[in-house]
Amino acid sequence: MLKNVAALLLDEVNPFELGVICEVFGLDRSEEGLPVHDFAVVSAEGPVLRTHAGFTISTPYGLDRLEEADLIAVPAGGHYAEREYPEEVLDALRRAVDRGARVLSVCSGAYVLGAAGLLDGRRCTTHWRHADDLARRFPLAVVEPDVLYVDEGSVITSAGTAAGIDACLHLVRQAYGPAAANTIARRMVVPPHRDGGQAQYIQRPLPRDRCDTVGDTLAWMERHLDREVTIEQLAAQAHMSPRTFARRFQQETGTTPYRWLLRQRVLLAQHLLETSDETMDTIAGQTGFGNAAALRHQFVRSLDTTPHAYRRAFRGPAAVNEVA
Repeated sequence: MLKNVAALLLDEVNPFELGVICEVFGLDRSEEGLPVHDFAVVSAEGPVLRTHAGFTISTPYGLDRLEEADLIAVPAGGHYAEREYPEEVLDALRRAVDRGARVLSVCSGAYVLGAAGLLDGRRCTTHWRHADDLARRFPLAVVEPDVLYVDEGSVITSAGTAAGIDACLHLVRQAYGPAAANTIARRMVVPPHRDGGQAQYIQRPLPRDRCDTVGDTLAWMERHLDREVTIEQLAAQAHMSPRTFARRFQQETGTTPYRWLLRQRVLLAQHLLETSDETMDTIAGQTGFGNAAALRHQFVRSLDTTPHAYRRAFRGPAAVNEVA
């Protein structure tokens, strides 16, 4: 059942992420045949809270309101990655899960769940910028940086900002069926389900500072992404034996030459799809994939979305129609 929902606020809460939770669970849409939730905004740190945008929020509800909630949603906030959390907040979250309630985090709200120990042994996600740090801070958590949200039953975590919409609609879909989720999505003017994951939004700059011996070879590979190269050719560029080169490459980049090259080709394809009107075949040639079918295959494997869908998302349907 999903009847009673509480949004748990800490100081410097982000207004947008809070607004997403209020929009999905806090509005009365009974005239459209949608369920109405007993919804409350709960303050964990006094009756008046500062938002990350600079204004304040007041609410009459304290932590005792969480005891009756079926779902406790924790939106993101400023400096959540660095701060400590009141023990009574963490206890309330643990009690909620123990009694069968569910908890949801949006973006950096995952740090609150992690501090409560609720991510231990569970798959989870957060904004891609926080993923590595979340994994370091909570080593028992299984952080998946490329997805929009993760549903682990009693604990649901979502990625950055708008991914909170995806997670909230997912919970509505589970509780009331796809028609209810679709109706809310139409009211919000968002898709009821988005293709792909967070991977398509992640920026991955080259780790040049860690590449003492293969840095020049990385630069050469980046300049010649359209070429087919072998490990022997790359080793010759680095003036090493193939075996030594492969070992040093793994040590300094954390991956293999093939995987590094594939990722850079996908990154270049993303850039060209965002900024140019080149056809898929032309982009495939420039990025070393050879043809549009191979580009699509590797793009879907890496980003869980197609090149056409990616171009539409980042340039809009008008640009896609002009290219077509």
